[in-house]
Amino acid sequence: MSIDLFKWIVDHQATAMVLLNDDLHIDYMNSSAESLFARSGNQVHGQPWRVLFEPQESLEQLLNRVLCEEVPTTQRSEVLLLVADGSKITVDMTLTPLHDEGSRAVLVEFLSMDRIIKISREESSLAKQEAARVLVRGLAHEVKNPLGGIRGAAQLLALELGDPALDEYTQVIIEEADRLRNLVDRILGSNKLPHLRPTNVHEVTERVLSLMRAEAGGSVTFVRDYDPSLPEFIGDSEQLIQAVLNIVRNGMEALQSQGEANPDKQMTLITRALRQFTIGQKRYRLVLRLVIEDNGPGIAEELMENVFYPMVSGRAQGTGLGLSIAQQIVTQHGGVIDCESEPGCTRFSVYLPLTRDTDQRTEAK
Repeated sequence: MSIDLFKWIVDHQATAMVLLNDDLHIDYMNSSAESLFARSGNQVHGQPWRVLFEPQESLEQLLNRVLCEEVPTTQRSEVLLLVADGSKITVDMTLTPLHDEGSRAVLVEFLSMDRIIKISREESSLAKQEAARVLVRGLAHEVKNPLGGIRGAAQLLALELGDPALDEYTQVIIEEADRLRNLVDRILGSNKLPHLRPTNVHEVTERVLSLMRAEAGGSVTFVRDYDPSLPEFIGDSEQLIQAVLNIVRNGMEALQSQGEANPDKQMTLITRALRQFTIGQKRYRLVLRLVIEDNGPGIAEELMENVFYPMVSGRAQGTGLGLSIAQQIVTQHGGVIDCESEPGCTRFSVYLPLTRDTDQRTEAK
């Protein structure tokens, strides 16, 4: 087997692999490790393992013991790592000693348990949302049919009465029937299939930002953190603008609800590429991650599990349809949205395939 073929196979593994030499300096990282630790293998080559995450004395002792005693070791779901970008990850970790003509090394394999838990939660959430969507669509159609009859009867009644003094009452019936019909149409969502064509994510985000700046009127600061090297992907730009707009508008309205309590209202849009990433049952070679983050009040804990369901809203005047529509659009594009929130930081992450080729194997659960 050639070195290039071997490297190609290792780079396509879902498990993050880091090879440390006998000084515990980094000799090699595969693509999954680069994604997990948000560091380039070329950038950290030859540096101590500590540059990947916050040093832990117990881990250094473990690495030295494996190197000296040549005994493979596995730790399950108990290693919490603080990585370079400030995020925390929980991993399964396997350390394997390697020896070749007098040289020693340690192969460290990291399996992110956080991602496996998220995959399970995403699958469960999507299944529940689809069941709720089918129920809501059936109910909406049942409501919409008699609304037409009510509206028509009110129009006929207005003609029969022939009394301008009573027109106000029949007009109220007609207007309320129209309002309910429009609400039902919004719940049902668009029946149009996505018009797929090459799409640049930054054209989508810039269009949304231009609209939101006009609405915010200077009350919110918008920050970009883009990866300009991201390739185009196949999508419907108009539908994706609507999805991102719904998420950004939700965040902006939450910020504005704080008034003077939060004088430094800020929203940040971040774009990155992730390698070997699983969405639902499919593992993609390359995935786009769009993060929409605000420093607002956060989402109430009791709403978090149902935040993408229709008619669920934390605002008295909210309809609870914006995030449901956004999730529906992203799902039609083969992607998924997840949400993390605490007071002072709400983060929506939109994941979309950048490649149409998939590895059908699922990550271990």
